[in-house]
Parts: sequence; structure tokens; C-alpha cells
Amino acid sequence: MRENSQQLFDKAQQFIPGGVNSPVRAFKAVGGTPVFMKSAKGPYLFDEDGNRYIELINSWGPMVLGHAHEIIEKAVSDALQRSFSFGAPTRKEVEIAELIVLMVPSVEKIRMVNSGTEATMSAIRLARGYTGRDKMIKFEGCYHGHGDSFLIAAGSGAVTFGTPDSPGVPKGVANDTLTARYNDLEHVKELIEANPNQVAAIILEPVAGNMGCVVPDPAFLKGLRELSTRNGILLIFDEVMTGFRLSRGGAQERFGVMPDLTTLGKIIGGGMPVGAYGGRKEIMDYVSPAGPVYQAGTLSGNPIAMAAGYAMLDYLNTHPETYQTLEDIGQKLATGIKNSLQKTGLSYTLNHIGSMLTLFFTDKAVFDFESAKTSDTALFGRYFHEMLNQGVYLAPSQYESLFFSTALTDAHIALILEANENALKKISRQ
Repeated sequence: MRENSQQLFDKAQQFIPGGVNSPVRAFKAVGGTPVFMKSAKGPYLFDEDGNRYIELINSWGPMVLGHAHEIIEKAVSDALQRSFSFGAPTRKEVEIAELIVLMVPSVEKIRMVNSGTEATMSAIRLARGYTGRDKMIKFEGCYHGHGDSFLIAAGSGAVTFGTPDSPGVPKGVANDTLTARYNDLEHVKELIEANPNQVAAIILEPVAGNMGCVVPDPAFLKGLRELSTRNGILLIFDEVMTGFRLSRGGAQERFGVMPDLTTLGKIIGGGMPVGAYGGRKEIMDYVSPAGPVYQAGTLSGNPIAMAAGYAMLDYLNTHPETYQTLEDIGQKLATGIKNSLQKTGLSYTLNHIGSMLTLFFTDKAVFDFESAKTSDTALFGRYFHEMLNQGVYLAPSQYESLFFSTALTDAHIALILEANENALKKISRQ
């Protein structure tokens, strides 16, 4: 039973738009009432009704070590004794910046901000200021936060007329945003040729997580690097989800493709609200006060977030075996889910890389947003609720990736796979 969640949701809708502070939490994609959480530890979430769930979201990626890991708890506890915010520089900012530069191959300097959205907005402004150009290329299905430049409709309307996808986005902003198909290098070439010497940046998730998990063709990333270099365009990797998750140095290290700028998010705060953007020295030195591109924030480099983030990244840097553990967990879950699916006769595609995974209910290969949209979202909704009722909390949308943590043991994996087989059997009979 989840009566307390229902009561809280009813009350929340009186005071909060839609009853939630981020749209996917409203469960509109899967139906039903959102579950209100009270606490979390390790691989578990606990809701307001006392129910326990093995969870496979991990705060949308950053909880690589699971919830409330002792090293991060201690770092936060120690930092709390020294106050919550200074609005002034601190030692920990310098230490975490040095560590990120050490770990992420393409980053030579980095600027802390307060969210992934702020990081991507700032990176685009920097790219435009550095290149003196106005246009940017983004990819359909890639999400880079809710900045105006990123909320643009896909398809020919967006490319030709620059039609905003959200009310409140000025047409002038939309005109400077070109939308390309993910994994389609020829389409990117066409956009560049149609807008000569006008494109400041190409931004993408190197592994997409916001149309579900969609893995890039390695030739696609390498081709983008070559196109960008040839045309004086800055290549930006949005590694808010993939940074420090797919490898010590993120997706760029895993695929061996170096962007000019990288955006990072929650993981560099150990799950606390934080973001950052970084890249080559000569580009980053264009940021104020070193250069003319202005960006500021009172809470940037917040000492609590910096302490938590440093503890997380220092652990990952000194425990490289963490990444093999994540690979093993991801492979066991992917293999087990696929084995169950093959028994049901359901149409499916399973996309998986490292500790990211999405089960799409479609018989089509999923390599871009159009192919992702062939999924049976109603069937996914039934699957989601069957898993939830068995104590496994999934992302409440077909178009989101799952994220695994090292807190999952073989016993947890066995329980997840048992729930998965039961859920698939039930929905296949409906």
C-alpha cells in the first residue's frame, strides 16, 4: 500500500505545479501516483509508507557507490562543522578541480556551477563567445537541461523554421539551434554545409541517456570530432550522466574521442546539487574574470557539495576496480533480462553499456530518437508497475536509462531478475 504517497501527492498538487519539482517524477509516462521517498541506503529506497525498493535509478546516475555511502557521509558531516556556504574561494574547490583535470582526459581547466543545466548553458555561451558564432547543433532525443537553446522541436520544422518546442522559448533563440539525428553523421554534415562559418558548437550526450540508453556508433563520435576540427566548431560532450560512470575518465576515455568542452553534473557533488564545465585551457581562459565571457554564481563551489564530490571522485580514482564491478553488474543484469525476454515472445530491444541499460518494448533496433519512439510505451507502463509492486524501482519512463551501483550484490541481482521474469510473464499474458 502507498496511501501516504497518495495523500502527499494530493496535497502537493495544491502548492506545486503538477505536484512535483521535475516533470518525470509525476509518473505521467507510466500512470499511477508517484512514490514519495523518505530515505535511502545502499541499493535501497524507502518510501513514506515504509515500503522498501531495490532501486535502479541512483538519483539519475550519480550514486555510483549506492546511497549514503559512508565515505561521502563522513565528508559531508565534517564539512557541515565549518558552515554551509561562504561565497568565497575554498581549498576544496582547488583540490576537486585538480582531481577532475587529472581524471578527465580533455579537461585542462574547469569552472564549478550548480547544476547540469547551468553547466550546459554556460558551455554554449562560452562556445559562442570563443568562436564569435551564434548557431549550435544538438541532437534529437539528447537532453541538456531546460535552457532555452536546448528546448527545440525535432524534425524539419526545427531545422527550417526554428520552431520552439516549449512556450516561452523565443523564436530568435530557436533559429540559432539546429537539430540533427543522433548517429547520423551525414545529417550533421548537411547542417554545417547549409550554415557555413555559423556553427559555434556541436553538443551531444556521447552515450544518450534521455531517449533511453542509446549507444553511439564509434565512427559517429570520431566523425563529429573530425567535422568539428575541420570547420572550426567546438565539440561539447555532455557527460552529466556518463562522466565518472562509464570509466574513470567518462565516455570520452572509453571511446577515445576528445571533446573541446565537457559538462559534468551531480556525480561531482556525490549526488548533491552541483555541475561543472571544463575543457582546453585556451577556451576556458575566455571565461570571466580571466576573459570576456561572463558567468557567475554565489553558490558555485559550495563547500558541502565540494567535500562530498571530492570524497566520491577520490574513491573512484584510487579504486579503479570499481569500474570492473560496474561492468560485471551491468552484464549480469543485461544477460538475465534478455534470457527472460526470450521466453516470453515479447518484442524487445535491450541497449546496454557498462552500468547503463534500457529495455525498449520494440522489435526495432534503437539507435536514435525516431527508432526509440517505436516502443510500446503502454506496455512499458505495465512492466514498470509490475516491477514496482515486487519492490524494484525503475525509471518511470520508457525514455530513460537505468543506472546501476556497486551496492548491488549477487543476491540483489537475483531478486531483480526474479521480479523481471515475473513481470514479463504477467504482461505477456495481458
